[in-house]
Amino acid sequence: MLRLPMSLLLLAATGCASHGYRLVWHDEFNHNGRPNPANWTCENGFERNHELQWYQPDNAVCTNGMLVIEARREQKPNPNYSPDSMRWQTSRKDIECTSALLSTRGLREFTYGKFEMRARIDTQPGSWPAFWTLGATPHIGWPACGEIDIMEFYQGAVLANFGYGRNHQTKWLACKQPVAQFGDENWAKRFHLWTMEWDPQKIDLLLDGRLMNHLDVASADHADQGNPFRRPAYIILNQAIGGDSGGDPSNSTFPIRFEVDWVRVYQRDQP
Repeated sequence: MLRLPMSLLLLAATGCASHGYRLVWHDEFNHNGRPNPANWTCENGFERNHELQWYQPDNAVCTNGMLVIEARREQKPNPNYSPDSMRWQTSRKDIECTSALLSTRGLREFTYGKFEMRARIDTQPGSWPAFWTLGATPHIGWPACGEIDIMEFYQGAVLANFGYGRNHQTKWLACKQPVAQFGDENWAKRFHLWTMEWDPQKIDLLLDGRLMNHLDVASADHADQGNPFRRPAYIILNQAIGGDSGGDPSNSTFPIRFEVDWVRVYQRDQP
């Protein structure tokens, strides 16, 4: 029996071949165990936004054809604790919540293309899952590197955002859609498709095929250190808890799970 390559099967399934795209990278998570180390690295520790979770690799596992990033209530000492520290990451004596962040940084980086994720997110208070990209140019920090939030959820709303440095300040182009306005009481129980279509002229962010946000790439041409949306970026998947934007998880039921069916990147051949 003739067996088609996985790339052709995926293109046929998604219809991207007919729109001039070719599959250049994907992870279907069709194995059991840790995420593929050729595709993903994991963060460790308290990282950003005063979030409650301690990131660790143990909270990300592939099972039943999905990547599951799980936030858990766990009580253990912070190994980086310093009683005299003024930094929030080291002034916390204890870890009360763990989760995971996966990144393709240094492994898989892309300039332009169609980025897609099929996933289900937990919309309880305090849950802050995200599917996003950061610019991969060395020695350029945030926000000058450029951030694209293809999917972000917190405090009852799904967001799709662009952020970059301009005049030494962060310039945001944000879209916020309350889940209650989708008119589906079972929305959080379903899998959804998040898409970024990025080319030299524009970036469109879509949820289930509906446009959420749009950026004219040229509008960032005068960003600090140059336009970040004309340079390579890497992919991040994470489940944060609380922090500056995530809300209060005190009355939420743990574990809180971010379930990813697949992530795919398509590109058009450049003329």
